[in-house]
Amino acid sequence: MRTPAQPPYPAHWEADVVLRDGGTARLRPITPADADRLVAFYERVSDESKYYRFFAPYPRLSDRDVHRFTHHDYVDRVGLAATVGGEFIAVVRYDRIDEHGRAAAAPADRAEVAFLVQDAHQGRGLASVLLEHLAAVARERGIRRFEAELLPANTRMAKVFTDAGYSQRRSFADGSLHLTLDLEPTARSLAVMRAREQRAEARSVHRLLAPASVAVVGVGRRPGGAGRAVLAGLLAGGFTGSVHAVNAALPESTTELGGAPAHRRVTDIDGPVDLAVLAVPASRVAGAVADCARAGVAGLLVLAAGHDREQQRELVHLARSHGMRIVGPNAFGLINTDPEVRLNASPAPRLPAAGRIGLFTQSAAIGIAVLDELARRGAGLSTFVSAGNRADLSGNDLLQYWDDDPATGVALMYLESVGNPRKFTRIARRTAAAGTPVVVVRGGRHSGGTPPHGHAVPAGHASEATVSALLGQAGVIEADTATELLDIGLLLAHQPLPQGPRVAVVSNAEALGLVTHDACRAHRLRPLDPQGLGPTARPADFGAALAAALADPGVDAAVVAVVPTVSETPGAAGDHTARLLADLAPALGTALADAATGKPVVVAQLALDDLATALTTRGIPVYPSAERAVRALAKAVGHAEWRASAAHPGEQPAFTDIDEDAAAEHVVTALDPHRTVTLNHVATHRVLTAYGIPLLPAHPAPDARAAVAAARRIGFPVALKTTAPRLRHRPDLGGVRLDLTTEGELRRAYAELTRQLGDPAELRPVVQRMAPRGVDTVVRATVDPAVGAVLSFGLAGAPAELLGDVAHRLLPVTDRDVRELVRAIRAAPMLFGWRGARPVDTAALEETLLRLGRLLDDRPEIAAVELEPVVVAPHGVTVLGATIRVASPPPRLDLGPRRLPAF
Repeated sequence: MRTPAQPPYPAHWEADVVLRDGGTARLRPITPADADRLVAFYERVSDESKYYRFFAPYPRLSDRDVHRFTHHDYVDRVGLAATVGGEFIAVVRYDRIDEHGRAAAAPADRAEVAFLVQDAHQGRGLASVLLEHLAAVARERGIRRFEAELLPANTRMAKVFTDAGYSQRRSFADGSLHLTLDLEPTARSLAVMRAREQRAEARSVHRLLAPASVAVVGVGRRPGGAGRAVLAGLLAGGFTGSVHAVNAALPESTTELGGAPAHRRVTDIDGPVDLAVLAVPASRVAGAVADCARAGVAGLLVLAAGHDREQQRELVHLARSHGMRIVGPNAFGLINTDPEVRLNASPAPRLPAAGRIGLFTQSAAIGIAVLDELARRGAGLSTFVSAGNRADLSGNDLLQYWDDDPATGVALMYLESVGNPRKFTRIARRTAAAGTPVVVVRGGRHSGGTPPHGHAVPAGHASEATVSALLGQAGVIEADTATELLDIGLLLAHQPLPQGPRVAVVSNAEALGLVTHDACRAHRLRPLDPQGLGPTARPADFGAALAAALADPGVDAAVVAVVPTVSETPGAAGDHTARLLADLAPALGTALADAATGKPVVVAQLALDDLATALTTRGIPVYPSAERAVRALAKAVGHAEWRASAAHPGEQPAFTDIDEDAAAEHVVTALDPHRTVTLNHVATHRVLTAYGIPLLPAHPAPDARAAVAAARRIGFPVALKTTAPRLRHRPDLGGVRLDLTTEGELRRAYAELTRQLGDPAELRPVVQRMAPRGVDTVVRATVDPAVGAVLSFGLAGAPAELLGDVAHRLLPVTDRDVRELVRAIRAAPMLFGWRGARPVDTAALEETLLRLGRLLDDRPEIAAVELEPVVVAPHGVTVLGATIRVASPPPRLDLGPRRLPAF
């Protein structure tokens, strides 16, 4: 039996974090077993830092101090430590106090907080991240405010508090600065946290991609094997740092291996090692990681496959706890073409050309294929990471790095799973809006997808269509294949975004021009009539035609489609083709440069593959078919439209008539911590009414007499319908009778309904007032554990249920979001007067969507809402049926303190 002196250890407070310099640390609660660690830590702290902490000289901790600082109840007294290699490098604690500053217990909601950071680790952002985590712990324990006393000279610690973004107050008394922080997260505190997260994670990637020294562990004494291949690639690529070969079986006398200094262990290398490439079998990786930890290596690249989930977890724990991040296991490698780095830490035989494409893959095979295709098409890249099982470093980290990397113009990603969709879409939106498009292929997207071996991702229930729509909302460009990924990337890396869908087509073959024109129409572009130059067109003719097209204010982009000439004159066709190959690229490049209109140009060629390198080096992407060129151009047009809309996201109306307290009362009262609860009709009606959503009351009718009585109360005409689950929202099964104007009609309808469909106890009939005629729609809002809260809209019945014609938006939504949501479905014309019908009140529909979005924003306990049907009439909206389910809200990790995922 536990005693108060031995409170349960809160393991969920443990976290791995990335620090400002890109290194990692382990945060955990302090326990009584940490007494020796605390004393050793304190001895490494300078006298000045001790003075700032205790306001007086305090050379050593007394036994009483050590007991106090290591014994906590994890409620009123909490201490957290940041550790590297198991040793403390920083500590923070809070003690709950009352309004007079005396020790207190709940319900007191304030606490005194104090930090101490080892001098050698100051400036790494430890205090900031510890404050984030301690604030989250405090909120969990019912503490709403932190108070701190600082010496005025302790400006560094004062800045930690003032820069955190929380609402705060400060005062001076008795020679000290008193700070009070309200711990409720604010928009500014979240922005500060995410900006720090971006800088730290970007720096952790930079340490891996721009090392000053690399050690290859597992270099064979004879040619062959992964270690030798990586070592050769580093040396042949001209890596600008130092390279070391490591082989535990080397004779003591061996000092050189494969052209690099040789060592038996990483710890034998003089000087720091920034990156260790582990090219050893899976069974030896753990030992190699431990050796790297002892040597203080900054980062690891693990090539070996064959680790199960538990083995991967142990590797990641060991690496992170010693300040290292891992790429892999089962990784292909890292490449950085920056002339100041020239890193090829992969088995690839040569360093690719420099370019503006950043590439991330999980699959080594896909990475190899894309690298080969880049080389074949004469293109280059900025950086490349193949993360394999991505047990640690992920695509999110690379997006953080590319977000402010001037060498990367477009981010290409092949993902076998999206481990943290909320974070991914947030980062991708920010990156794309800032000018770096994100293009993604999701492996297995139509077959459910398979997470990497040994890797776990959060389970989600969102459909493929939902996930795709949400990625699109975040500005992510989805490609279906690795080939299309590269097609889009080449255009976005080198050409400006088109300002509209109007496309000029220039070709020397009428048939190819028509194919290009039709491809544009198929992708909802607006092509002008093809400009045929004729089969004898010279490169200069192409250049002149392109210049004229780019100068046309009615053109937003141009497609040049070219084929070899066919001639009856012997040798003429060959001579003409030779001229095209030699002179077309300079002619088009000159026309594009001289025009300087900011309009993109793409080239589609047939049987002229040798054009690729010459045109690509001039920044003009080349495609082996018109269809591929136009598809890439269409994706660029769509992305330009998204970026324009992202610059003006719309507003969220205030809705001053909402009664939050009334809705909260019914939601909270119904909560059951162990299961999901469906609100009854009365509670559902009151919650929706509190948010201004017009739900038409449904009156139970267990028999014909009750049905007539209900109709008398609400007035004729009425509707009679069943609410049995098997018949709900299925008017085709005969469970609905409309426009009943008299008691006799109602009685006959009731008798007919029960005779045809069954007993009233099973059918659960209800009577409703007739709503105005209009278009029946369905509105749903659900909370998915992987992607967050999603608002969905479609037309009721076959369009949504059979054809899947449903549009989705992530919450929260703005007025612009809901306007686009209503118009995003294919059946949207039904709302706007299709075939002469009267248009319906889409403004009222959009307001209903906004109000429902606000409801889910305000009440995280709501797990799902379904409104069906929502009748949109020419004037107004009526909700005829509604279901609300509530459950204990899942933790919002994206709103909590920074932490690396634990898989």
